Amino acid sequence: MYQAIVFLPLAGFLIAGLFGRAIGARASELITTGFLLLSCLLSWIVFIQTGFGGQQGTVELFTWISSGGLDVKWALRVDTLTAMMLIVVTTVSSLVHLYSIGYMHEDPSRPRFFAYLSLFTFAMLMLVTADNLVQLFFGWEGVGLASYLLIGFWYEKPSACAAAMKAFIVNRVGDFGFALGIFAVFMMTGSVGFEQVFAAAPSLADKSIHFLGHDWHAPTVICLLLFVGAMGKSAQFGLHTWLPDAMEGPTPVSALIHAATMVTAGVFMVARLSPIFELSQTALSVVIFFGATTAFFAATVGLVQNDIKRVIAYSTCSQLGYMFVALGTGAYSVGVFHLFTHAFFKALLFLGAGSVIHAMHHEQDMRHMGGLAKKIPYTYAAMLIGTLALTGFPFTAGYYSKDAIIEAAFVSHNPMATYGWLSTVAAAALTSFYSWRLAFMTFHGHPHDHHHYEHAHESPLVMMIPLGVLSAGALFAGFLFYPYFVGHDVEHFFREAIFMAPDNKILEEMHHVPAWAKYLPTVMMVLGFVFAYWMYIANPAVPKALARRNDVLYRFLLNKWYIDELYDFLFVRPTMWLGRFLWKQGDGRVIDGWGPNGISARVIDVTNRVVQLQTGYLYHYAFVMLVGVAALITWFMFGGAH
Repeated sequence: MYQAIVFLPLAGFLIAGLFGRAIGARASELITTGFLLLSCLLSWIVFIQTGFGGQQGTVELFTWISSGGLDVKWALRVDTLTAMMLIVVTTVSSLVHLYSIGYMHEDPSRPRFFAYLSLFTFAMLMLVTADNLVQLFFGWEGVGLASYLLIGFWYEKPSACAAAMKAFIVNRVGDFGFALGIFAVFMMTGSVGFEQVFAAAPSLADKSIHFLGHDWHAPTVICLLLFVGAMGKSAQFGLHTWLPDAMEGPTPVSALIHAATMVTAGVFMVARLSPIFELSQTALSVVIFFGATTAFFAATVGLVQNDIKRVIAYSTCSQLGYMFVALGTGAYSVGVFHLFTHAFFKALLFLGAGSVIHAMHHEQDMRHMGGLAKKIPYTYAAMLIGTLALTGFPFTAGYYSKDAIIEAAFVSHNPMATYGWLSTVAAAALTSFYSWRLAFMTFHGHPHDHHHYEHAHESPLVMMIPLGVLSAGALFAGFLFYPYFVGHDVEHFFREAIFMAPDNKILEEMHHVPAWAKYLPTVMMVLGFVFAYWMYIANPAVPKALARRNDVLYRFLLNKWYIDELYDFLFVRPTMWLGRFLWKQGDGRVIDGWGPNGISARVIDVTNRVVQLQTGYLYHYAFVMLVGVAALITWFMFGGAH
């Protein structure tokens, strides 16, 4: 069963990728989608058996690498954390496959698109079922490759190619740190297998790594290097710049990347390696700092974005920050809980946005929308449910998971916990504001593009079914699973899948939060809604007036804190200058000038001069022969006789 879950998407990729042209687009759609639905069904069976039935273990497939002390098995590790990720990945991916049948029906390259989707899913499944760090790295790089292919799917568009390259390059920065972290783990423990590494983890507490003349705390070095990889994959502040640009790909790709696959890999990795992270308070403080900064930063940028997909993209970035805040406090199950609930309502929002774009004939600017609630009521209802869940409306999925993160930050004793709490509380208000701003600009008020508005219509049934399923998840996933991720059943539910040190009492302390702190996120949510309603429904002239009055701040947010411009100045331009210098001066002038081109030029010069000696006149040749004979006779007379 475990093998089928992982390799069915791979089979779909091979069939659609190799034989897509032969079997046609419709067969490719049906085969890949059917395989994913079957994989999803099996994943739910495994989740029930593992989480509630206690069945877990490892399925060894074969020996992958055996070299000296390095022994790497290709094996599928199945525990509660893996089972939870399996249902997240396969559920969202199968719904995205189904949705894409309607959304991409006019695209002539559908077999290639569905093959890429299945490849993406297979790589993520390899990542979450990994039994060792090398296998995890294989899946890690696989989702990076698949994201490059999907973001740049419309390769005729220069912007899509640039976005794909940006995602690939930025993730290589993070992956370099991740690879160094794996090397450090092997150096300190002699293994990359999770069981062996976790067994050796307690012995690392007092060990150090000697580097650059200093001794560094080994668990801290390892965790920080691994976290650099998580920052790249999960788009944390500093390595987040690729995520908004990933919107250049088709909308179903955005839902898959942002909800269930690539961006959650870093969160999963930190939770999986909790036995190591528990050894370093410094590393956990760094995790909280970057998570809180990301949550606040992305929320501020989302306030002023006008592209409907970019607003949701920055929302994803912000919510990932929330997850890392939870991980940094030691509440690993809470961070994973938000990953779980977020997958439903974020996929719902992206696919709902795709339905809006489909209705508006590929228009994505919210300033050209308005009044669509009457034209596409089903999509409006789905987007409304997603918005309620994202903002943390009471008893929706986001209410249970996001508020739990804020409570964990409030009671944590980590030095960065207060900063994390303040940032996440502020981000809760900002999240509510930009979410309702999106809803009001898109579905309420007067239509701004009457031509597209008049022709707007609801999406086909194949696109509506995924919205209905995800809406149910956005409403009920939090309520149903809260006891197993946050309540008193956590230890029994996760067993050994997540490790918490004996002195880590964060989950117990969360249940003793003061009432005012418990209800503060809900108050922030209401404030965000009130301000959004006032500015976009009651008095629509206010936003423009505020933007004019605070032009510097508005441009600062609109330009995403100028992070891209800063990187362009610090890294892109110097690299381009260096490359151009090495090309023109190093390669062109020195290597070619003194090498192949220089030698050929000298040969040509010599031959040109030698050619000039050939005049074609007989008396010139006779004169040269006479001079030669005279020189020969002279040599014999004065030197040759001896």
